[in-house]
Order: sequence, then C-alpha cells, then structure tokens
Amino acid sequence: MEYIIIFIAAVFVNNIVLAQFLGVCPFLGVSKKVDTAAGMSAAVMFVLTIATIVTYLIQKNILEPFGLGFMQTISYILVIAALVQMVEIVLKKVSPALYQALGVFLPLITTNCCILGVAILVIQKDFNLLESVVYAISTAIGFALALIIFAGIREQLAMTRVPESMKGTPIALITAGLLAMAFMGFSGIV
Repeated sequence: MEYIIIFIAAVFVNNIVLAQFLGVCPFLGVSKKVDTAAGMSAAVMFVLTIATIVTYLIQKNILEPFGLGFMQTISYILVIAALVQMVEIVLKKVSPALYQALGVFLPLITTNCCILGVAILVIQKDFNLLESVVYAISTAIGFALALIIFAGIREQLAMTRVPESMKGTPIALITAGLLAMAFMGFSGIV
C-alpha cells in the first residue's frame, strides 16, 4: 500500500513539474510536438531511474560512511552527466531522428533540476532503495504525463487563432498554469 501511495503522490499530487516546479526548462522547451515530448520523457525516465539508484548507493555506501555529505551535490551532478552522455550515445546510434529532434535539450537533461531534485529528495525523505526506485519511476511518469499532455495542448494551440500578443511563450505559460491548476484537483487524494 505504501508504494501505491508513493506512486499516486509522485504522479498526480506532487507532480515534479506542475506542483514542485522542477524540470520546467525541458517542459517548456520540448513540448511543441508530442513525438519529441514522448522521446524526451523516455530519456528522462531512464536517466532519472538509473541516476536515483546510483546516487542512492553512493550516498549510503560512500558519502555517509566517510562523512562526505558535503560532496552530495557535486557527486550527483557527475553521475547524472555520465548517464546523460550514455543516453546520448545510445540515442545517436539507435534513433538518429529522435536524437536530432531533441537537439540541444538532450544535453540539458544533465542540468535538469528534476533529476537532481529527485536524487536529493529520496535522501531527504529517508526512503530505502526500493521506495527510491518507485519514487523515481513515479516521478518520471508524472513528468512524462505532464509533458505529453502539455505538448498535445500546444499542438492544438498551434492550429487555433491566438491573439498576436499571446502567441508563443505567453500562451504556453498560461496553459502551463491552467494545467497545474487542473493537477491541483488531485491534492485531496493522498
């Protein structure tokens, strides 16, 4: 039951993008097409899950036992950067079209505060390894859900008449705000 609560809370109630405002850069930057948003979501899901496992193990087996807690952020960033490089190499070989579509946003996963935030949050919440993995996967699903819904809305907005002063970023930010308010409706669940 505890894992179900973690899942529901991470996906709907405390959505990493819409409630905690982490990972907003790729949320706004890659959300113009659903295909690109889905590809970015898959990349974030992979990196987020693996990074959480590796950083958890580093925290519990190296940083805490040797009193190196002050090295947490820098060591986490190094792990995340290495994982993103790995994803970039694999995507370049497996799916060149997706690699080109993601463009500059793929290296930006390295600085995606969503990934670093989750790695730090699992330590702050004192989760064990299994709870950390469930939280990471759930957070990635919540990120993907928000990103893909937002991309679908933005595709529809591209085909509608929007006042000239609202085109582009202004209507995107208003839409993101409305989407965040819609997700607030889940706040009473957990």
